[in-house]
Amino acid sequence: MSIIKVAIADDHKIFRKGVILSLRPYSQIKFVMEAENGEDLLNKIPEAQPDVVLCDLKMPVKDGIDATKHIAKTWPQIRVIILTMYEDERFVGHLMDCGAAGYLLKSTDPAEIKRAVTDVMRTGFYLNPFVNKVLIKKNFSKQKVNPSLTSETVLSDREKEVLTLVCMEFTASEISLKMGISARTVEAIKDRLMERFGVKNSVGLVFYAMKNQLID
Repeated sequence: MSIIKVAIADDHKIFRKGVILSLRPYSQIKFVMEAENGEDLLNKIPEAQPDVVLCDLKMPVKDGIDATKHIAKTWPQIRVIILTMYEDERFVGHLMDCGAAGYLLKSTDPAEIKRAVTDVMRTGFYLNPFVNKVLIKKNFSKQKVNPSLTSETVLSDREKEVLTLVCMEFTASEISLKMGISARTVEAIKDRLMERFGVKNSVGLVFYAMKNQLID
């Protein structure tokens, strides 16, 4: 396969650099640009001419949803892969409708990101088990949802279950046993929630959940 030119758009510079560094071993992938928000991305695309864009969802100035729509309409040959912390089925279906070729979480291993990049170039899309499940459910539902990044806090079922158990004072090891997932996955979900809520520890998660009525 020839060299795949990749762009990354994320408002966290450290995360951008981390992704670029983690994919450096894959010689067929070449990063040609970085952008700190959706508007910056759209301004740089004509000169950089990437084949694939790794795009965050929540960014200042212009978010990933609007940027994906614009790219799909203006440069349909460019494949957009969403790379985000939002593990929410409503975003997956909506972004695929908007023209995204794949949807990955920021906890994804570099090897899977590499696989997604090469697959979207080969087939036009990348479907992992998470996306497959969402699209199957979507095909059986006529409800059309346009989620907002700025409205109420949206939690996936798994995030809500972890948050509920944290509020009940279960440890990560205990939560992993109850949910049948690894303790590492529990910690990753907790870290993602803390970043989203702007808190620093489990206590902050509990107070945020109670204040915003996120658990039953």
